[in-house]
Amino acid sequence: MSLLEVRNLKTYFYLDRNEYPAVDDISFTLDEGKTIAIIGESGSGKSVTSLSIMGLVDFPGKIIGGEVYYRGEDLLKKGEREMQKIRGNEIAMIYQDPMSTLNPMIKVGKQIEEALIIHKKATKKDSKKIVVELMKAVGIPDGEERYNHLPEQFSGGMRQRLMIAMAIACNPKILIADEPTTALDVTIQAEILDLLRNLRNEYNMSIILNTHDLGVVAEMADEVVVMYCGKIMEIAPNKELFKNPLNPYTQKLMECIPRIDDRKKRLDTIEGYVPHLTELPKGCRFSDRCHKAFDRCKDELPELKEISKEHWSRCWLHEVE
Repeated sequence: MSLLEVRNLKTYFYLDRNEYPAVDDISFTLDEGKTIAIIGESGSGKSVTSLSIMGLVDFPGKIIGGEVYYRGEDLLKKGEREMQKIRGNEIAMIYQDPMSTLNPMIKVGKQIEEALIIHKKATKKDSKKIVVELMKAVGIPDGEERYNHLPEQFSGGMRQRLMIAMAIACNPKILIADEPTTALDVTIQAEILDLLRNLRNEYNMSIILNTHDLGVVAEMADEVVVMYCGKIMEIAPNKELFKNPLNPYTQKLMECIPRIDDRKKRLDTIEGYVPHLTELPKGCRFSDRCHKAFDRCKDELPELKEISKEHWSRCWLHEVE
């Protein structure tokens, strides 16, 4: 049995009495000790998917359907009090902007130890000792001294490490990393990815990794979910996806990756932009940007189908072929 199973999840946003599908009928599974990457451009629904799993969608958003099974129990049927016992304890999340998550007025050590006090009932003396060890584990030296520092006294990469320390404080079974390397330079990105990989192996954690960076996906993921405008466009094992991308959207994403053996003067791009939820195309969500689209694409939304073993794609071209 999978550790986490998302079934037909739907999260809509409501504005002026209209509903808009931010996450629209998506399903995937996550096994213990594995990493699944959810990729797509900004506005594809990656973050809303993670917030839905955590039960943190607020008005004007609302989860209107589906199930999220964690160890066989549907999280969407649990009350807020039950979810508070799970968040930060069994399922934890690293947000993409540490400075909007860390309280600028509270010492970082106090912020990290909060989960230990709430979930593990640790004493302040014990929790401080654990926090210093956690800071060392995520690569922050001089934990005894830096325990009393404020977030502004840390660099961007160090603040991301603090977020990771907070997330793993209670040794969660699932770690959700929402764009964990955004706005970090390449060297720091590599360090953060190495840290996540080592923590996964050491604690046998499962990871949901939200990113638009295919280089990160290639290094970290066991399986990849490609999202666009709230819909899953393709699902495949990591190596299979890079070897044989089936969906035109995935193919265009791959073409945008800079290659060391390609001397093009300009990087490839995907023409157009991700449509706003209020302006979604009638048929395939990608039809207005797709170089392979034909008439049916404009009028009908294709289903997500298994094209080969464990490789799923949503495109009318598969039926034509």
